[in-house]
Amino acid sequence: MPIIIPAARGMYFEEFEVGQKMISPGRTITESDVVGFAGLSGDFNQIHTDEQYAANSPFGARVAHGLLGLSIASGLALRTGVLEGTVMAFREIIGWKFTKPVYLGDTIHVEMEITATKAMKRLGGGSVILQMDVKNQNDETVMKGSWNTLVISKPE
Repeated sequence: MPIIIPAARGMYFEEFEVGQKMISPGRTITESDVVGFAGLSGDFNQIHTDEQYAANSPFGARVAHGLLGLSIASGLALRTGVLEGTVMAFREIIGWKFTKPVYLGDTIHVEMEITATKAMKRLGGGSVILQMDVKNQNDETVMKGSWNTLVISKPE
């Protein structure tokens, strides 16, 4: 019986060009997100889980875990569709910086730009470097950096 490979919705390695830009849909950070992530990660730091403590912190309110924001950003990047069914691996985070807090109730989105590509024929695709700029509802950058992803080549 032949193997059936579902049609990919994303872009193949050869379709990525330096300078291409994509913007993801937004997603609001909820109480459930923070509580669920605390449970999953074991990070119950009071800045995330204790409203009274956080009110007296430099942030003035509870904030989402930085790694929760990064995780949500990865999902938002996938929701652009450009990597759907064509990404092989998330290879590397390059120079990631958390620049502003993400508060519960903030809505974040990701602005991505292709900054480099490198063919890796032995892997059946190539490396695509995405400059990521995660912004809140006020268009303020809350985190940024680059991701190295491996993307498959077009079938021959």
